[in-house]
Amino acid sequence: MNLDSKSNSQSEPLSPQLREALYLNKLILESAGEGIYGLDLEGKVTFINHAAVKMTGFTAKEMIGNCQHKLVHHSKPDGKHYPREKCPIYAAFIDGKVHQVSTEVFWRKDGTSFPVEYVSTPIRENMKLLGAVVVFRDITERKQAEEEIQHLRDQLELENAYLNEEVLKAQAHGDIIGTSHALENILRQIEMVAPTEASVLITGESGTGKELVAREIHNQSSRSKRTMIKVNCASIPKELYESEFFGHVKGAFTGAVKDRAGRFQLADGGTLFLDEIGEIPLDLQSKLLRVLQEGTFERIGDEKTLKVDVRIIAATNRSLKDEVETKRFREDLYYRLNVFPIEVPPLRSRKEDIPMLSLNFLNLAAQKLNVPLPKLTQANIMELQGYDWPGNIRELQNVIDRAVITSRSGKLSLNLSNGGKNIKRKDSAIDQKERDTKISILTEKEMEQGYQENILNALNQCNWKITGSDGAAELLEIKPTTLHSKIKKMGLKRPD
Repeated sequence: MNLDSKSNSQSEPLSPQLREALYLNKLILESAGEGIYGLDLEGKVTFINHAAVKMTGFTAKEMIGNCQHKLVHHSKPDGKHYPREKCPIYAAFIDGKVHQVSTEVFWRKDGTSFPVEYVSTPIRENMKLLGAVVVFRDITERKQAEEEIQHLRDQLELENAYLNEEVLKAQAHGDIIGTSHALENILRQIEMVAPTEASVLITGESGTGKELVAREIHNQSSRSKRTMIKVNCASIPKELYESEFFGHVKGAFTGAVKDRAGRFQLADGGTLFLDEIGEIPLDLQSKLLRVLQEGTFERIGDEKTLKVDVRIIAATNRSLKDEVETKRFREDLYYRLNVFPIEVPPLRSRKEDIPMLSLNFLNLAAQKLNVPLPKLTQANIMELQGYDWPGNIRELQNVIDRAVITSRSGKLSLNLSNGGKNIKRKDSAIDQKERDTKISILTEKEMEQGYQENILNALNQCNWKITGSDGAAELLEIKPTTLHSKIKKMGLKRPD
């Protein structure tokens, strides 16, 4: 484009200063890194800079005077025809607005395309539209970077999904953690009963996780979209049981200043978990039975009968069968609740789950207390598995929490004698007494042999890695130099 062509038609020549300014402007346009086209109102090219020539392969001679859209913008990224009347570049000198696009391609002279980001700005003189200037850049590298980032993001999502699956496998179901046979049996029972509407009675010692089992049954049921309502029957004063379960109307009794919905009404359409069901007073059990059988009840002080659809899951650490025999629990209510019984095993019956449970509690405690995560060693695991756990999982969590608080230099120090007071079951005490009468004494040679076998077991478990966080020295809680010395002294060799 001849920048001073207009001045040649004028009677007065351009001044040297103006010629120099126009020349500098042309140099600036030619030197710009972005491609630049000048278009007239017909869409024909009136100017093209060096960057545009380099990116498209079309020379100034081939472009100037010809339709820009027909040459470099004729097709969409998928190769389909791009109608000129829908081109944002042309729209600029039709509607007089600036159009910015970053989702299209320009086509090279050799028939290949490249992604572009362009801005089409209208050119005006005395408010009259004369054409447009198009500034564009090749964004191939940016698109490749975006695709790479997206690929990495997709990969991370896949890895995260895999990790989530692994966590689910490790945790079995929801918050129920472990892989023992005893726990697998519980999970199979949950899978069987959860989709049904059957009442479930969960039994087991205190601290075994009966509420977790109840929640998992609810979560796997068709009622999972509703919140599971929990009632701890042991914490309700006797005079408030009926109001707690069924609710009351204003003025029903002293202190009833407004209407109150009971737990059955709150659980309508969902699940009601009655923890410590054996604590319910005998005179209220008949009203509870009626709700279970008929699905109806009345609030205190109200004559209107309400109907509810509630699934009952009950839990107790008592033997309800014994309570029935002693007339402290209604037999008909017991059978109504005991449609599908699940007995949660004590922790001493599933000690293989202790490492997984301990690691979980360790992470939770470190996060809650905002302290560095201590290391759980093999020695810690052996100590935990050697304890009888009268308080079950609740006691284990308590021990881990206390150990995290008292840990020093990342080393976990357990205090089972203080935490659990070394309470043993009666049968364990008898077993211990029998063992005490037959104490086995080892010779020095036998002790050395046992010590050597212990070191070999640690080396084999760590694939003969000695140093580091997963090395045998840390597992044995000795210095790597000490372990090297013992290996040499004992003549231990790594198997082929």
